Amino acid sequence: MSKRNSQAAKQAARERLRVERERQAKRDKVKRQLVVAGSLVGVLAIAGGISYAVVQGNKPDHWEAAADAKLVKPAHTSGENGTTVVIGKSDAKKTLELYEDPRCPVCASFEQTVGKTIEKDVEEGKYKIRFIGASFLDRNLTGEGSKNALSALGAALDVSPEAFLAYKAALYSAEYHPEETDDKFKDDAYLIKIANTVDALKGDKGFQTAVKDGTYDKWALEMSEVFDKSEAQGTPTLMMDGEKLTGSDGQNAPMTVAEFTTAVDKALKA
Repeated sequence: MSKRNSQAAKQAARERLRVERERQAKRDKVKRQLVVAGSLVGVLAIAGGISYAVVQGNKPDHWEAAADAKLVKPAHTSGENGTTVVIGKSDAKKTLELYEDPRCPVCASFEQTVGKTIEKDVEEGKYKIRFIGASFLDRNLTGEGSKNALSALGAALDVSPEAFLAYKAALYSAEYHPEETDDKFKDDAYLIKIANTVDALKGDKGFQTAVKDGTYDKWALEMSEVFDKSEAQGTPTLMMDGEKLTGSDGQNAPMTVAEFTTAVDKALKA
């Protein structure tokens, strides 16, 4: 190879190397720009996410919002906030007050054992029954099942007192009542499923809409407040004429039909 050809080859090689370096430099610049842009998007996304989380965190939850909502009272109630629920014949001289929390397992046992006796006594006019619902287990165990079930009971009461009693019995039944730590009553679909086992509520679109829309959520909170301000220390609690009805232990609610009948008959004679 001549000296001239050798120099030309070297010059061509240097030129190719220069062009390649310029191309690589451009590629590196674009890559850096993409990294910076991606980082900026990531920072903005994180900042946006934090801002969204802060806004969402400052929003009231469903039940906080329900507390400020307009009160809708179920039919067949009385009192300033519709929290007086009395069922029975008007000429019955005395009223049995029953305090219950929907998630309460002892209430479920009581209803499964004594519930039919109470319904029979009320139907015969032996006494009226006043229901006071509680939701303290939502606070103690966390959750919303007690409040949600109370709201659904309000929807049942709006249909009729008979529907209310039948639905309450179904909620406390061995088949449908969950463990107290299982917040199953928070699920509207589950509450509606139970209602569909009650003749007076089966397929009732008005009832179902009220449950889904939370029509009586505010009422459920008002009812819970009545319990919180009462003398009842737990559930179930039975009162008549301001006196607590107890079983043979003298402390807790009567949990058998025999104990219940004895306690009620004594209170009716007082």
